[in-house]
Amino acid sequence: METETLSTETLAPAEPITRQPRGKGRRLRGAIAHKLGVAIVSGEFAPGETLSSEVVFAETLDVSRSAYREAIQVLIAKGLVESRPKTGTRVLPRDRWNLLDPDVLGWAFAGEPDPQLVRSLFELRAIIEPAAAAIAATKRDRDDIKRMKDALAAMRRYSLATELGRAADRQFHDAILRATRNDALTVLSASIGAAVSWTTHFKQRMRTLPRNPIPDHALVCDAIVAGDAEAARAAMRRLVDQALEDTQSAMAR
Repeated sequence: METETLSTETLAPAEPITRQPRGKGRRLRGAIAHKLGVAIVSGEFAPGETLSSEVVFAETLDVSRSAYREAIQVLIAKGLVESRPKTGTRVLPRDRWNLLDPDVLGWAFAGEPDPQLVRSLFELRAIIEPAAAAIAATKRDRDDIKRMKDALAAMRRYSLATELGRAADRQFHDAILRATRNDALTVLSASIGAAVSWTTHFKQRMRTLPRNPIPDHALVCDAIVAGDAEAARAAMRRLVDQALEDTQSAMAR
């Protein structure tokens, strides 16, 4: 029986795919999907390009063909590639990618993110989150308020420079979407949370955050707690606009 390992240390973005050590099961499949996903999203493999055969890739990565095929299925499910008999695995056009998938967003920010993608994410947030904050201000209950306040307290305690702080940031935005009592908006919580987390992480890779955004989150929370829909909408719009400005500043460096 084959033993397979693929060290997560080999997953640095923008590196050429080279022969790697072996790993097991779900972790291996995820590691291969991550490596190929980063390569595709970063443009190392262009849309329309056919990937090397599974035999070649499996040998290059030093994994079994079955593990490679499982990883390809992950990429197919996320809209990055399609695989057909005889023609092989082909990278799909960007408009077919599930860009809101948390994994795809993670792959996009593993290297230098595409400015167009960053702007698209913030445009989406500017459409969704201010409206969600306004709705939450009219529908929130005691449990929603507690979730928002607990998340805000954790952000203050740990800061957004830590994974715990960024997790609290995701929980804050998730709590607002859930407080809308709108199932369609709630479905977006994982995508919005991933976009928030990855852009925050990216902004501080080379330096500390250009400004502390936690007071801006507090203004959103206060408006929702007060039941002031328009104040909540305006506060969230400012928060998103400032986050875009900070991200663009980080990308310019």
